[in-house]
Amino acid sequence: MIIRLADGKLETRFGTFTQILYYDGQKEIIALVMGEVANRENVLCRVHSQCISGHVFNSIECDCREQMEMAQRLIQDAGQGVIIWLDQQGKNNGHLALLLSRKLKEAGVSQSEAYVKLGYSADARSYIRAAEILRELQVQSITLLTNNPEKVSQLHDDGLMITGIKPL
Repeated sequence: MIIRLADGKLETRFGTFTQILYYDGQKEIIALVMGEVANRENVLCRVHSQCISGHVFNSIECDCREQMEMAQRLIQDAGQGVIIWLDQQGKNNGHLALLLSRKLKEAGVSQSEAYVKLGYSADARSYIRAAEILRELQVQSITLLTNNPEKVSQLHDDGLMITGIKPL
């Protein structure tokens, strides 16, 4: 269950969004909304997991920052859309798992395989809160901005109407 805590305007390089802060009893979740999305169909939507390395430290080892910028640009061009920012660092295994996996990745092991070898889940992310937020925002259907088939599957299984997928 999510609780809507507060909202306010956020000026970005890609226009003005309304940022809405939610809480699920353990973590904060931020929805960035541009334009009118309530009772709308085919709303552009990016469900994005936090990446400290990419977003804060400008790492060139991942494409998280670029995916966020592409999503913001597409939403700006459309004049409406939603980005949901989930606190799920390291595929929700945490930053420690990400750091510990580094040597395995340097040896040619994929990120998911490295997590498993270290005793973590290959991908522990959940998108149920994103689905709850989209319902709370009264979005009727989405065009999902993603390259992740598991995200599509989970959101669909959570009852969201996905009318399109646009790879980033």
